[in-house]
Amino acid sequence: MPTYRTGLGASDADHIWLLGHNLADDLLGQITFGELAYWMVAKRRPTAGQRVLFEAVLVALADHGFTPTAIAARVTYLSAPDSLQGAIAAGLLGGGSRFLGVTEDAANFLHDVIDTLDELPTSGSGWDDVARRVVAETKAAKRFVPGLGHPVHKQGDPRTPVLFRLARENGVFGAHLALFEAIGRVHAEVLGRHLPLNGAGVCGAVLADIELPLGATRGFAILARCAGLLGQLAEEMVDPIGNDIYMNIDRNTDYRPPG
Repeated sequence: MPTYRTGLGASDADHIWLLGHNLADDLLGQITFGELAYWMVAKRRPTAGQRVLFEAVLVALADHGFTPTAIAARVTYLSAPDSLQGAIAAGLLGGGSRFLGVTEDAANFLHDVIDTLDELPTSGSGWDDVARRVVAETKAAKRFVPGLGHPVHKQGDPRTPVLFRLARENGVFGAHLALFEAIGRVHAEVLGRHLPLNGAGVCGAVLADIELPLGATRGFAILARCAGLLGQLAEEMVDPIGNDIYMNIDRNTDYRPPG
């Protein structure tokens, strides 16, 4: 008889086990959902500082108003109100390179740079030197630095300074945040214009610095947005706009047949 190994959860007639603990006796009412999510992915309990920053990231990414992910969820609910899970899934499927994916892209970008260093800088000026080189190389390759710039918060993303401050206060300000902060300081010297460090990029740096697997980074952004989409759909149930979106587009179609 084959066996199938897991270190997460299991159950029998009288117990539910999660991460080696009795769910009912050891976990319910004793840990937060954010702490559990970290623990399940990392297979280790977060430190107090890691928990604070992880939950801050979840809050930072939960909802940004009528983004494409929210609109997709609301219009899908209009079409299939019997399928709440389908509407949430429709919104989550829009989590890609332009929305939600920046968190993953920034984490990977920063990690790749840090991985090339023989030793980490010990001062802000040392990080500035690394940042200048990286921004110049990225520009020469005709690529963009993930997490640099924002379509709305052009003068500064309000989440960014708060996440930097929380990381320092909680003792989890590491190499990824140090490099990203340096990019914010020096990029204008290379690019000739100032762009804000966006919150999604800082979230990626945070997730890397609190020692979560990089391959799961986008999943954390999706976890956060799932809560936001559920809120969007709960609002859609009592104060709907999905039909207005549909009718506005349908009644304003600029129909141009081929030929």
